[in-house]
Amino acid sequence: MKDEFKNLPYRSGVGIVVLNKDNKVFVAKRIDNPKNFWQMPQGGVDKNEDYLSAAYRELEEETSIKSVELISELDGLITYDLPDHLLGIIWKGKYKGQTQKWYLMRFTGNEEEINIKTKHPEFLEWKWVELDQITDLVVKFKLELYKEVKDKVKKILN
Repeated sequence: MKDEFKNLPYRSGVGIVVLNKDNKVFVAKRIDNPKNFWQMPQGGVDKNEDYLSAAYRELEEETSIKSVELISELDGLITYDLPDHLLGIIWKGKYKGQTQKWYLMRFTGNEEEINIKTKHPEFLEWKWVELDQITDLVVKFKLELYKEVKDKVKKILN
């Protein structure tokens, strides 16, 4: 990481692991990186907003999903750094990465509820995948974060 970015703060964020009735995980392909990289819903925490409220808001903003039950809050916070080529670009250059609180939720609705063509769309397409697949699909700089999330979810489900 270049010295000019080392002192930048981390952005406060949330991530949501959404499981369907078969314990498959919701992932979507980002518009701004249409290569074969997929991610789970995630986003920033607004000023004066708690993590859980942010998780529900981000989930609805990105996927239109409202029909979920909270299964568990994952222990701790997980941090990732942006790669050098994104520093100074993503989030208007204000942050060097993100520290996230993750939640595990069960989708209880009908799939017709899922709509990624939102007011400010972030995704091109979505699908359900096996939990073990999430680390095969994610962009490299989030790989360690996704490994940690996967391990924590496995402990909860077992």
